Parts: sequence; C-alpha cells; structure tokens
Amino acid sequence: MPLNEELEVASRLARAAGAAALGFYGKIPTEYEGSSPVTEADRASNAVIVDGLRKAFPADAILSEESADTPERLSASRVWIVDPLDGTKEFIARNGEFSVMIGLAIGGAAVLGVVFRPEGDVLFAAAQDIGSWVERGGERRRLECDSQVSGAPRLVGSRSHNDPLIQKMSEALGVTDVKPSGSVGLKCALIAENERDLYVHPVPYLKEWDTCAPEVVLREARGWVSDCLGEPLRYNKVKPVQPHGIMACNRSIQESVFRTIQPLYAAAQQVGC
Repeated sequence: MPLNEELEVASRLARAAGAAALGFYGKIPTEYEGSSPVTEADRASNAVIVDGLRKAFPADAILSEESADTPERLSASRVWIVDPLDGTKEFIARNGEFSVMIGLAIGGAAVLGVVFRPEGDVLFAAAQDIGSWVERGGERRRLECDSQVSGAPRLVGSRSHNDPLIQKMSEALGVTDVKPSGSVGLKCALIAENERDLYVHPVPYLKEWDTCAPEVVLREARGWVSDCLGEPLRYNKVKPVQPHGIMACNRSIQESVFRTIQPLYAAAQQVGC
C-alpha cells in the first residue's frame, strides 16, 4: 500500500520536533552518554516524535536513539527508526548542520524517510513508490540526482569525525573538492540535490537511526546507498548497527567508486581482525 499517510504524519512530527529542539538552541548545558553529547533538545524532540507515532500507528514498533530499546520490536514487521537530533555536536556549535530524522522500515528494508533541518525550515521527504522531494521557502521540488559526474567526485565529509581510511579513499579517488557537513541526513540530501556526489563513512559504529531516513531520501532520488561491502543496509537487527558503514553516491559513479574503495576497505578489515 502507498505510504502517503505515514509520510504526512512523519513530516508533521519532524517539523514539530524541530520546533521543540529550537526552543533550547544555545540555551542548554550538555551531558554525555559515553563520548556522545546529549541535550534536553534531543529528549524534547524524541518525546514529540515517539508520542506522535504511538498515537498514529499504535501497532508499529519504534526504535529511537533516545528511547530504551526492547526486544519486542524484533517480531514487528513495521518499525519506525528515529534520530530525534542528528548532529548534536553541530546543534551545540550552532552551525545549523543538524536535523530531525524519522524513517520507517518494513521487513528489514527502509521504505520511508524524512529529514528536517530546523534552521532554515528545510524538509526532505521520500517514500518507496512515491519519490523524493525537498520543501524550502514554501516551495516543493522533486529530487532526482541522475546527472553524470565528470572528473573526480565531489565529496561531502564529516565535520566532527576524521578517519585515516576516508583520507586514503579520497586520495585514491582523486578527490580535491570536499565539503564538510554535520548530520548524515544532510550529507545524503546534498547528494540528492546534486550539490555533492559522494559520501563514504567506513566505520562500524553507525547506527540504524543514522542511515534509515537518509537512505530513502537519496535512493528515491535515484541515488545509490549501500554499506562499504556493496551490500544493502538492513534494519531492525538484534544489534541496531551498520557494521560496514555507509557508501552513498550519485548512481552514475557507484561502480567506479566501489572498485576503488573496496580493496582499501577489505585491507583495513584484515588489519582490524
């Protein structure tokens, strides 16, 4: 069945959660869970989304970064996968590069995604068989990243996570144009809007809530998303991690990029064993 209702609800909740987060912008102390910062904005955004999803779709399971995980979700076919504030470090730095991300996985595959950038009021939304679009300045525009890439790909990189393997991959690809960005969702959105060509993050600590919504936004815009082994990303796993990171790119360069980075990734895996 088409996911129009789900997309409408997720878009509305993302905007409401973004407004709740902005109420704390620049005003709150930061706590840490391990090495990750958490703010009251994360929790406020999460409450809006989780409460709204439970009311709208009571039979569905929810996996959220800011909620306690339970094994009951593993028996559910439909699971909402939520990052209530992706880019908390960017939120704290007040650079605007953070987003609210709401995804839906059915049968372990991502089928719906909403990425909302509160600063600037920019909404990226997509669903399987519906397509992908961006709403900015009151106007909606369809997203299709099907242009050909000439020369070395334009990379969108992490603003807060440097990795030597990414540097090796960039050098092998001949990358000279790198744009740093915060949220994973906003990185994939840059590719969907044809402003960047490639995002690769070959790390074992990405979580399902980091990738679910962004994957759908880019994939439905005719982009490519996989892990660094070239395999599809899967969701609602016992451990909600993406152990082989993410590779997101313009579809026209997928084969050439993978041929270049795969040997480097495989070698790094052997060293890590």
